[in-house]
Amino acid sequence: MIRKLKYFIPAVILLATSCKKSLDINIDPYSPTSVSVNKLLPAAQLNLGVNLATSSGISQVLEVYMHRLVVREDPNQYNATGANFNIVNSWTGMYTAVFTNLDFIISEGTAKGNLKYVGIAEILKAYGYSQMVDIYGDVPFSDVNKLVSENKFGAKFDKGSEIYPQLIALLDKGIADLNATASNLIVPGNDDVIYKGNISRWIKAANTIKLKLLLQQRLTKNVTADVNALITANNLISTTAESFLLPFGPNGATDDRNPGFGDYFAAQRSQYQSPWFYEILKGYNPNIYTGIKDPRLPYYFYNQIKATASATNPTEYRDGGFLSIYFGSTGPNAAQSQQNFMTLFGIYPVGGRYDDGAGGTASAASGTGAAPYRFITYADVLFMKAELMKAGVITGDAKATLQAAITEAFAQVDYVVTTYVKPAQTVPAVAGTPAATAYIASVMAQYDAKPAQQLESIMTQKWISSYGSAVDAYTDYRRTKFPVLFDPSNPAQAPGGKVQPPINGDPSQAVQPAVDVQVSKKYPLTLPWSNTELSANGSAPAQKSDPSTFKPFWLP
Repeated sequence: MIRKLKYFIPAVILLATSCKKSLDINIDPYSPTSVSVNKLLPAAQLNLGVNLATSSGISQVLEVYMHRLVVREDPNQYNATGANFNIVNSWTGMYTAVFTNLDFIISEGTAKGNLKYVGIAEILKAYGYSQMVDIYGDVPFSDVNKLVSENKFGAKFDKGSEIYPQLIALLDKGIADLNATASNLIVPGNDDVIYKGNISRWIKAANTIKLKLLLQQRLTKNVTADVNALITANNLISTTAESFLLPFGPNGATDDRNPGFGDYFAAQRSQYQSPWFYEILKGYNPNIYTGIKDPRLPYYFYNQIKATASATNPTEYRDGGFLSIYFGSTGPNAAQSQQNFMTLFGIYPVGGRYDDGAGGTASAASGTGAAPYRFITYADVLFMKAELMKAGVITGDAKATLQAAITEAFAQVDYVVTTYVKPAQTVPAVAGTPAATAYIASVMAQYDAKPAQQLESIMTQKWISSYGSAVDAYTDYRRTKFPVLFDPSNPAQAPGGKVQPPINGDPSQAVQPAVDVQVSKKYPLTLPWSNTELSANGSAPAQKSDPSTFKPFWLP
């Protein structure tokens, strides 16, 4: 199920492809032909979230590649092409509804002295382009909106290694513009849907984005001095409330619910929760966290059926109320309709329903859909620091920092539920409960007991925490090779290319034969470029012949 959100956004500037020059403003006969920056800022912010999110944006593909989601469409078996809806839709959206609006804010705000808006736009632009580089490798950047030769529109694809330094410089300029003394005829307030005009939080977000970009280069560049300077300056995101989030709202005059919530009322639900992810949370995985059950399970997943209920159609994967399909499955039950039985995203990632065990067919009334898209959370900052400590880039206690990160990740669940989702149902807090305390203690005990697995534990916990926001998880995996992902070609995970339904699950499943699974492609190190861009851009390269060999510049 693919669903596009509808926003009432006045005078949004559109750009047909990333290579078009003109910045024509949509003409409204009842309004002037100039657009105020305070009208464009919320449009750019909302579209940044929409185009990165699950269902409407690129996280739909990347959640599958990170084995937290399973679909029957082409991302299954790593087979997404440049014609994939989410790739085409999010690529076009990033250039038309995000970067074009941000460039206009920067130009118009500079001309009129509204530098607070300029600084915010520069920070958002740097963040957005960094996500594009991390996903695709090389992308149009320097020539966007330029006439590159006579009567020819076509923005060249710049190398990611050339773009990254410019993004760090853009973050520095954004901070300088936020701090500058200028006329500022208008200043950001509620039109800034992320931080409500809180400049100090924007500066912290900019520094944190910079830390993330440096961390991602640590394998190919000595970033020690720059990283330590940021850590010493101590002006990073440092509380739950300072997290860099894009809020979505409950259904109203305009539907701005989290895109992933669409499966609750879709005529054909298609986003299956990954059994691999589920089994790690459940404590079934024999490699990591064996026997350690994660108390976030009912916040992450909503089971439409009770543990003891029966599904109408044959099922491929069933463990109590959790019902799904396998990545890469060629089994006979993978295509069975499970519309009212399959497990859905829960309250935490998309604002769905907290799973209290009662079951029930999901609908638009099951939740508010008001969970935010998480760009960078305070938990992410702590996980980044733990990785940097473990890698020897900064000094510090990696174990204590990991424990703080997991503790914050639990607090983040409660924060999202109470601050944004605001459900009608009663949802208990998870942070600080005996179950959470016991879980964290068990994870840290395993951290001590398995020294060779410590980086894996850091990255696996970060992967668990970032559920629903997949771009950085994809980046983290390519950089560290953790967490360990499901691999049907690995005999230890799928002997003979077969997987067995869980022995702890529904007895009717346990007696079923093993399911055939396969992968037709190698793991993609970047995604293919949008075919729409390649066909419209005269300066575009040929499509990647094999995304598994096209590395981002920050991989050695």
